[in-house]
Amino acid sequence: MTATYSSPDDLAHPVPYHHVAVGTGSRHIHVAGQIGRSGAGTPMAPDDLTAQVAQALRNVHAGLRDAGASFADVVRLTFYVVDWTADRMDAFMAGIADVAAEIDLPSPIPPASLIGVSVLFEPGVLVEVEATAVAD
Repeated sequence: MTATYSSPDDLAHPVPYHHVAVGTGSRHIHVAGQIGRSGAGTPMAPDDLTAQVAQALRNVHAGLRDAGASFADVVRLTFYVVDWTADRMDAFMAGIADVAAEIDLPSPIPPASLIGVSVLFEPGVLVEVEATAVAD
């Protein structure tokens, strides 16, 4: 584990993520934006945010694993979500919960941003997830 996390008392609480990560290590790992599509290219349902979040995180996990890292090394997650509104938070968080144990995603998750966008690169893609990690 090369990342340590904190959430200072004078920052917003409760949130489902840590506010601060400190990475110690010599390898910087950047996982490109991953979407809700299997390795075989099979897309998740175009209207199922929960399933797409879960699969995108599985794909991030695969990228980290290939680089010899895990979510314990992640210092930053960025989620881009199409047509974001606050009423979609439950579906979004359900996607995280559905896959957390499978991919060893800590709770709270590493520092994260959720950015609402009008469109991603292809119709039906609702979410894209990027990760930055630091490993030894």
